[in-house]
Amino acid sequence: MGDFANRVFGVVRRIPRGKVATYGQVGRLIGAPRAARYVGYALHANPEPGTDPGCTPCHRVVFKDGRMATGFAFGGPDEQRKMLAAEGVAFDDEGRVLMDQHQWDGRPENGDDDAPMGPPADFDWEAELAERPRA
Repeated sequence: MGDFANRVFGVVRRIPRGKVATYGQVGRLIGAPRAARYVGYALHANPEPGTDPGCTPCHRVVFKDGRMATGFAFGGPDEQRKMLAAEGVAFDDEGRVLMDQHQWDGRPENGDDDAPMGPPADFDWEAELAERPRA
């Protein structure tokens, strides 16, 4: 896998059981705030899905409104929901994750300070988020 995918996998491996992150959140945490779609592409090619140690628990990544990906690569949204429910994640009546209760705050669970939990210190958020004129 390439550097981008490896950074995505590194962040996703740190999402604790019972928590979820959004595609955009993972992108921001690796310093690529406008790359949510590419985070999804990387996770679609996840070579080690699952919950065992060393695996990349891509089922813990959802859309920002708590919906699960309809094309979940490892069994579809029903399988993703089943995996999340087994970890204690709760859902609303429409089947979306209750984000206010289960969204990961991005901090390492074990206090691992060398984890890549944000963009570089010199990252220019203003330039990155500035409105760009349409061509």
